[in-house]
Amino acid sequence: MIIEALQILFLSIGTLFFFVGTIGLLRFPDVYTRLHAATKCDTLGLGMILTGSILYEGATLASVKMIFIIGFVFLTNPVAAHAIARAAYKHGIELWKKSIVDMYKEVSR
Repeated sequence: MIIEALQILFLSIGTLFFFVGTIGLLRFPDVYTRLHAATKCDTLGLGMILTGSILYEGATLASVKMIFIIGFVFLTNPVAAHAIARAAYKHGIELWKKSIVDMYKEVSR
């Protein structure tokens, strides 16, 4: 009974993260803030949903694979988002006009 409640909790939180990320993609003003919303919410949403799936599966080979998928996504998603944001900056895509700090301007060549 407790395991089922945890499954529902993790799956619901993961779905909520995906929903919030979708709203962020639609509402945020520039590519950098949209990328931030998508990266954070997708990483955490997938982690929560796969954690709920691991609880559902129990101790099986599928659960081990899901653990590796979670680790892979948690390592690669932020790196990919950083690479996309850096490429966008280098190609001249402007920050939102109300952005206060441009730290990359000081370190870019």
